[in-house]
Formats: sequence, structure tokens, C-alpha cells
Amino acid sequence: MRVLLTGAAGFIGSHLCDRLLAEGHSVVGLDNFVTGSPENIAHLAGHERFLFIRHDVSNYIYIPGRVEAVMHFASPASPNPHSPFGYPNLPIQTLKAGALGTHNALGVARAHQARFLLASTSEIYGDPLEHPQRETYFGHVNPVGPRSMYDEAKRFAEAITMAYHGHHRLDTRIARIFNTYGPRMRLDDGRVVPNLIGQALRGEPLTVYGDGLQTRSFCYVDDLVEGILRLLLSDEHLPVNLGNPSEISIRDFAERISRMSGGRSSITFLADRRGADDPQRRQPDISRAREILGWLPQVDLDRGLQTTLGSFAGRMGLP
Repeated sequence: MRVLLTGAAGFIGSHLCDRLLAEGHSVVGLDNFVTGSPENIAHLAGHERFLFIRHDVSNYIYIPGRVEAVMHFASPASPNPHSPFGYPNLPIQTLKAGALGTHNALGVARAHQARFLLASTSEIYGDPLEHPQRETYFGHVNPVGPRSMYDEAKRFAEAITMAYHGHHRLDTRIARIFNTYGPRMRLDDGRVVPNLIGQALRGEPLTVYGDGLQTRSFCYVDDLVEGILRLLLSDEHLPVNLGNPSEISIRDFAERISRMSGGRSSITFLADRRGADDPQRRQPDISRAREILGWLPQVDLDRGLQTTLGSFAGRMGLP
């Protein structure tokens, strides 16, 4: 296939580029580098089946030639208000990527009668009252809260995707992506994985906010990419959760990173500054992905973290 991939220079987008090209597809990658990095796709320069276009998806998208699949991954994704790359500091860009960007990407898919896949998010569920979260759960979301620019952008993106499916008979898919980690995450985007790994590699105390008992479920990026591609090639139109159902507290996660990086770092508990509406628990129910796609994560947390630690150390110039 010839695939249009928005957010191609992002963390997940760049790994998708690699996988699609490895399987013989052609990729037209779009990114405006607001949060994506040219370094993530530098190794693809000159690849005969990769075309990169620097473009803001909130503006009209024109792609010459055939397009057989559109994958919309363009959006800021870090919730950290203390990072310049966190979506609380990019509220308008985030809303435009989810609303105008999704509309424009759907327009390309409709013009070419291409299949369409939306990268949605577990943030659809907000601070959930159901645990673990199933796709049938409608969520517990504050529409005017400090995270609303991302939550509501993605909720709108899902709604317009389903509208195009129902009204225009477009062949659409929706992936609800839970916490994902791996090489090429921004070192400075303020999320828990790069924060803790960066501190551990520098021998600094690992900072955990609050009591550290809040939980997350971390999926290695290779597993996520496998699930995304299986969904793209499936006939499923309703949302599908993609994530690792193995739940871990942030305190235990920090202790594991400290141990795997040599145990030089202690853990420091700071006043809870995560902000309102930050979910206390996050765990996907992946029953539908298992049944429909035959998909289960394969990379255990220790193996994935070891690879990620090595990648971060290389980028930081450490042995």
C-alpha cells in the first residue's frame, strides 16, 4: 500500500514508518515538528519508498498520486504542564490537530477511498470510574479541565471518524492507545518514562509525585505497532483498546528503573503536582483486541525497559 501517515516524526509515528517500509509499503510522512523530531526519521532520508512533507495537518492536505491508507497520528501527547512539549502548553495546536487535522486526514481518505485509522487514546476515559477500562465505557471526563484540550480533541476525532464511516461509508478504524514507551521518546517531554530514565542515567534522585500509588500500564512500542497494523488490516470499525494490561504503581516502576540502571538513584517523593483530572488508575481491557486481532503484548517490562535505557543512554552520550 501507499500510506499517508501524519505525525510521522513522532515517537510512535516514526516506528510505524519503519515497520510499514520493512513490510514493503510506501509511506508519505507528514509532520510540522511541533513535538516530533527530525532525528526520528533521519535514517529514512533517501529511502526510495519514503516521502516526507513538512506540513501542519490543521491546514488542507493535498497528496499527489494514489493513497490506499491514511493513519492519523499527529498530535501533542504529553500531559505534563511543566514541559514546553506538553499539550497543556500547546492547547490550540492540540485542539486543531484533533479537530481540523482529523477532518483534513479524513478528507484525503475519502478522496482516495482509502482505509483510515485514527490514533485515539486512553484519555477518552478520563479519570475512570470503571477498572479496567473497556471500549463500552463512556468515560469520566471534565470538558473544561486542564487536560480537556487533549481529551476533547480525541473525543471529537472519534466522533467525526464514526460520522464519516456512517455517512460517507468510509472504511475507518479507531485505536485507543494506552501508555506506550520505547526508543525515540523525547527526553524532555515531561512524561514519567523519560523523566525517570533520564534521572536514573544521570544518577539523580527519581522524583515521584504524591504517594506513588497511582498506576499505569506500559506497552512497549513494538507491541503497539503490531497491534496498530493488525487493526489497520482488519474489518473492525468500532474502537479497540491497544495497551499492556499489566498494571504497576509509579512507585514500583521507579524502583524497577533504579534497579535496572545500577541502583545509584534513590526515590524522592514530592508534593503531588500532577494536576486535576489526572487518572489514579489506568489499565486497558484488551479482550476485543485479543478476540478480533489475535493480539497480545509480547515484550515484558524488564526487556522493554532495558532496550529503552540503552537507547536513552546513547542519545545522552553515556556509555
